[in-house]
Amino acid sequence: MGAGDENVPVRFDTKIAVLLREDLESWQRLNVTAFLVSGLGTVSPEVIGEPYTDADGTAYLPMFRQPVLVFEGTKEMLTAAHGRALSRSLPRAVFTSDLFSTGNDRDNRAAVRAVGKDQLDLAGMAVHGPRNAVDKVLKGARMHP
Repeated sequence: MGAGDENVPVRFDTKIAVLLREDLESWQRLNVTAFLVSGLGTVSPEVIGEPYTDADGTAYLPMFRQPVLVFEGTKEMLTAAHGRALSRSLPRAVFTSDLFSTGNDRDNRAAVRAVGKDQLDLAGMAVHGPRNAVDKVLKGARMHP
């Protein structure tokens, strides 16, 4: 990098996106989004940036190095997007409606494991991959208001 490169906007060739079912309550949207994005950095460590430090030298955890875009759509749109993400083998996370009634990680995983991929009652999903592939997965979804 040359002098002045720190002022050049950083562009990413990948995209992190969350697609939420449009009929979720506000608290559910926030909860689902937080759960979904938590898994992406574990399988795609390149999405995680450097740790943060404030002016006093206090250290903070690293976060995603790029924005997370949040979309919404119908239940049918979410099901279609899930199928497209699977067909493209993109890293993805799912949150099913059953997870609103479980209270721990073991029961969450059991609830998902109990249902075939085509029958999941999806409340949301997160996906990471090349921008154009993620755009195709999210075809028809709209940005979350």
